[in-house]
Amino acid sequence: MSDRVLETALIIDDHPLFCDALSITLRAVVGVNQVETVDRLETALARLDLSPMPDVIVLDLNLPDVTGLDGLIRLKGAAGATPVAVVSSLTDTRVIAAALQAGAAAFVPKHSRRDVFRDAFEAIRAGRVYTPEGYVAPAEGNAGSTREQALARLALLTRQQAKILQLICEGRLNKQIAYDLSIAETTVKAHVTAIMRKLGVQSRTQAVLIANEANFNTIMPETG
Repeated sequence: MSDRVLETALIIDDHPLFCDALSITLRAVVGVNQVETVDRLETALARLDLSPMPDVIVLDLNLPDVTGLDGLIRLKGAAGATPVAVVSSLTDTRVIAAALQAGAAAFVPKHSRRDVFRDAFEAIRAGRVYTPEGYVAPAEGNAGSTREQALARLALLTRQQAKILQLICEGRLNKQIAYDLSIAETTVKAHVTAIMRKLGVQSRTQAVLIANEANFNTIMPETG
């Protein structure tokens, strides 16, 4: 199999100085020719509706409109086969493991040296998953197993369904969700039914519990 082409990139991060530094690194070290930057997940999702799709996406886990791993899960649903590299200051082993389980093609500590970024994107180019030096996957326990199951179920949701689930988690009623998304309330109800079926639950409360389990908020610091 030939190496993946990485000529265009989309960076999702709300720190302008880091975006500038990473853009320079991607151009100088990785060989990316065109780099776009956005500071919100919703802006990124709107960008992915346009053509062409970037060759690689770089995501910070902490964004103003994202909770926990919600951003990565929703982004993967919209990105299709485009690899998503997580670049974050959150380097707890459990955070890395959860991000990889949610479909990240690479996890790079935010303040890594240039050669680390080069190695990470070379791995992506070759179709391999990149993990930080010294990373050891945590031993599987009941919590890890439950979280993996939650992530696997959430990965089945479409982008619209993931957005609706996010609004359900915020306590919105069907009528409010319909207004926010400019769709019919009957359409929302149909989506909610599909969401509960895919998640294997019988109620909205159970769906929220699965989303909270996957979001990994108990170990996610407030900044990063």
